[in-house]
Amino acid sequence: MDTGKICIVAISAIAAAVAAAQNIVTADMVMLVRNHSSYQANKDLLTGMEKDYRKSLESMRDELEKIQEEGRKLSEELKNPMLSAAAKEKAEKDMSSVQQRYMALQQKMMNEAKQNQKTISDMEARLLKSQTDDLRKKVAEFAKEKGYDLVLDSSAALYAVAGLDVTDALLEYMGVDPKAARAKESDESK
Repeated sequence: MDTGKICIVAISAIAAAVAAAQNIVTADMVMLVRNHSSYQANKDLLTGMEKDYRKSLESMRDELEKIQEEGRKLSEELKNPMLSAAAKEKAEKDMSSVQQRYMALQQKMMNEAKQNQKTISDMEARLLKSQTDDLRKKVAEFAKEKGYDLVLDSSAALYAVAGLDVTDALLEYMGVDPKAARAKESDESK
């Protein structure tokens, strides 16, 4: 089946569902997510993780700078024409060791940075899924209680009459003051 036919089938299915629905409303999912009871705790957790990871990477960066300085000193020592053959050989071995340590730590730092980013992304996805699942459950309970057949995310609707938006009622259902939520939203967008 080609893409055009799939789109027509999908649009037909959506149209049929909308036609069958008696009572359709919209809600701002982003506002609901931002005002969910776990939103700030999740945000703080992720920020704390990022801060800890950054601190660890900065510590490694400091260690890299120390190793680099050690290499500079050895390089200067190797330039000394008065250096005995044995001392020069030792300095060259030390320089080789410094270079290996530097490259190993640099690789470790890159791997840790990648792993930290993956851990944060995975945690963020899990937290958002948990939060979204809870919101879906609350929206379903709210819709059943109010007799709504279909609740659409307002960002998914190309057009909806303002009277169809039930975001404020959903916020109240979640125990959030809609005026405070809108004021907070307005402050964050500045």
